[in-house]
Amino acid sequence: MRTLLCLLLVAAAPALAAPPPLGTVSEASGFTRTGRYDEVVKLCDDFARAYPAAVRCLDFGTTPQGRPMKALVASTRGALDPAAARGQDLPVVLVQGGIHAGEIDGKDAGFLALREVLEGKVAKGALDKLVLVFVPVFNVDGHERFGPWNRPNQRGPVEMGWRTTAQNYNLNRDYLKADSPEMQAMLGLVQAWDPLAVVDLHATDGAQFEHDISIQVEPVHAGDPALREAGRAWRDGVIADLETQGSLPLPFYPSFVVSDDPSSGFADGVAPPRFSTGYFWLRNRLAMLVETHSWREYPHRVRITRNTVVSVLERLAANGQAWQRLAREADARAGETGGAPQPLAFTAGPEARLIDFRGYAYTRTPSEISGALMTRYDETTPQIWRIPLRDDVQPSVTVAAPAAGYLVPAEHAAFVGAKLRLHGVQFREIANGGKREVEVFRADTAQLSAGSVEGHQTLAVTGDWARETRDVPAGSLYVPLRQPGARLVMAMLEPKAPDSLLAWGEFNNAFERKEYMEDYVAEDVARKMLAEDPALAAAFARRLQDDPAFAADPQARLEFFYRRHSSWDERFRLYPVMRTDVAP
Repeated sequence: MRTLLCLLLVAAAPALAAPPPLGTVSEASGFTRTGRYDEVVKLCDDFARAYPAAVRCLDFGTTPQGRPMKALVASTRGALDPAAARGQDLPVVLVQGGIHAGEIDGKDAGFLALREVLEGKVAKGALDKLVLVFVPVFNVDGHERFGPWNRPNQRGPVEMGWRTTAQNYNLNRDYLKADSPEMQAMLGLVQAWDPLAVVDLHATDGAQFEHDISIQVEPVHAGDPALREAGRAWRDGVIADLETQGSLPLPFYPSFVVSDDPSSGFADGVAPPRFSTGYFWLRNRLAMLVETHSWREYPHRVRITRNTVVSVLERLAANGQAWQRLAREADARAGETGGAPQPLAFTAGPEARLIDFRGYAYTRTPSEISGALMTRYDETTPQIWRIPLRDDVQPSVTVAAPAAGYLVPAEHAAFVGAKLRLHGVQFREIANGGKREVEVFRADTAQLSAGSVEGHQTLAVTGDWARETRDVPAGSLYVPLRQPGARLVMAMLEPKAPDSLLAWGEFNNAFERKEYMEDYVAEDVARKMLAEDPALAAAFARRLQDDPAFAADPQARLEFFYRRHSSWDERFRLYPVMRTDVAP
């Protein structure tokens, strides 16, 4: 590893040298700098001109500030559009850089890897067996918010872009809700190409230690069982390649259970579908999160990201056809999930095993600046930490799927239908309305977030589904589970799913009281109800005796009667989306 770093530092000597053909500002600077977005636009065209039979440059969207979103498609089989890739049955791998544009390792590493693959220096023959779709910068407007110290927890490059978009969206929180124009464009690219594998290139924050990269893949803990085996083989194969090249890779995200306390160890898990690796397993596809360690110098990070991209291409070239068959079989199995229990969220269990982790000597002492207990690392003194890892990842929220699917009432069909289309979910409009026996979800509790999250006031609910007869008007939507995206449907429409439309606050109006009964009216109503209904009077008396908090709460006592009166809004806390066991 030291030899590799020395070679990189030697290459860095002529800091302002001219880039090599199809090279980058980063390469010319010895990987101490990164170029602006106009370089991406130029290189996209330059690669296509240099390799007209193997590379195509395309625009797949426009940012809110009017910049083109660029992708390079590479295949030596000439499969440079989705129809050609499907016609030749070639696996597609989508590699995206710069979703957080300050973490820009992937852009410079991806261009370097692509050039070397096309030159035949590495991954020889890989582009004859697959199609690479490379997005150098996903968050383009954020990339151009350029300056030093945009990533204060990161060593290099000299200047870099910004984490969020011009509209202040964090794109790696947007996969499922898809609020941003950038994510909507990316989902269009995904729909067009249907990649077997997606690789999301990042640089992490966190503590200081020797490990230089983490590789996480799903499905491994979640999703179709056969695809989990493929995901594990892909992850372990890339990690083995990196170890051979001198890296110190990890199979989990190295974030302490207790912030800033190394002794607390780590917990593995499955990200919710706002994140890339939490999203694509719902589509029965493979996703890899690559996180270089931000405290490593930029030349090192670019080189190991380049090594990762090369390994990904080699592994997909060797196994892509077999894994693509598994993905198609998983698509078919997903359509048979109706009525079966389906996990919606995951967590690591309490059991932990001790691991040897390559850290540095550290102290934890009170800070004279903040007054808090602060960890200080000594990078001159490597140290093996014997710390716990919780990696027994199990479902934490499981829901039985409806036998047939979901019903979205007509008044919500427009916005829900638009979200479903973004994700390629199949649905149809119901022509004939009427009464139907359905399942409805009434929330026992509904807790709004105290603040804004990505521009949303999120909502957490408790409650259960129950059978009722409800009116389902014409123009409502039927969303069947008999489709490849069944897990994605449940992630969007099950109220307890962590990133459901309900959880993101899209149905908050249904959980707000809009009509009230004045207290003096409620007093009169209560007296009449007590006089007319002895059973109700007995229930009220028991509640007063058994529940002191209720007895001491005037509003709760009045609401006892209001909720039993015909004026009560029976739709309060009723989730508008219904479930059905019979296709309409």
